[in-house]
Amino acid sequence: MSRPDEVCSYHGKHADHALELAESRALSSRSQTIADILTRAIIDHRLVPGCKLGERELAEIFDVSRIVVRQALIRLADDGLAQIERNRGAFVAKPSMQEAMEIYDALTLVEQGVAAQLSDRLGPAGWAELRQHVERQRQAVAAGNDALADVLGQEFHTVFVRLSRNKVMQEIHAQLVRRTTLLRSLITADFDYCNLLDDHSRVVDLLEKGRLKQAMDLIDTHHRSVVRGYIMDREVFPEMTPAEALAPYLEAKADGATTSVAPRKQAETSGNGDGAAHLHVHLPKKDRAPTSRAASKKTNRGLPT
Repeated sequence: MSRPDEVCSYHGKHADHALELAESRALSSRSQTIADILTRAIIDHRLVPGCKLGERELAEIFDVSRIVVRQALIRLADDGLAQIERNRGAFVAKPSMQEAMEIYDALTLVEQGVAAQLSDRLGPAGWAELRQHVERQRQAVAAGNDALADVLGQEFHTVFVRLSRNKVMQEIHAQLVRRTTLLRSLITADFDYCNLLDDHSRVVDLLEKGRLKQAMDLIDTHHRSVVRGYIMDREVFPEMTPAEALAPYLEAKADGATTSVAPRKQAETSGNGDGAAHLHVHLPKKDRAPTSRAASKKTNRGLPT
């Protein structure tokens, strides 16, 4: 039979462990929230390649500890969106042309693997969904709506991979797509949307007819034509301080419970509900970021894929 002091000791240790676990989860949640906001700012080209991500400055902006910020920066580094340099700190990653080619080579391999799966497994509903998406792209191009055509062009690849129903493949593809957001801030806008759209249509045709080899070759050609559009030595977007860049995403509500993260500007034009709604993230009151309305809104045609 346990002595009273042993029972108290057991319950005390159990309570301490539960408290540590709760604190760890809260820390992880806050760092993920910050990582999501930083990622969105990079996608929107407000935090440009090479921008310094100082722990102290970000801790003040988000009103959290530097430990929370450090975890968030590690998450960005894992996704290839940030680079952490010894004795210098963290910076928004600044990819080279070689890295751009490697990212698109990886995208090609993933999508070619998905193509092999879809050619054997996809049913009528799946082919219809892809064709409907291509038709929406075609209408956007015909209307001269480059912003919508760009969004739909990127979404086509996401839908394409999602139809494989392979969760691991989708996660890998999503991570690679996030890395292309950095590349899109360093490109020329001289793309032939019609040709890129035709590639999507032809891939669907070839796969539905069972011509897998031709479809896989076209996927490779398609991504190579995209990556050739990059100009890596041109500054397209003006640099802002982190406080200026992050201000639009930190609209604290009166009760201090919810922070609203604005969606991508160009995605709002798609009208399909994907990314058009605000993403709401919840932080404890003490971690609320101060309210700020300072921000100049920038738009970009983006990169057709």
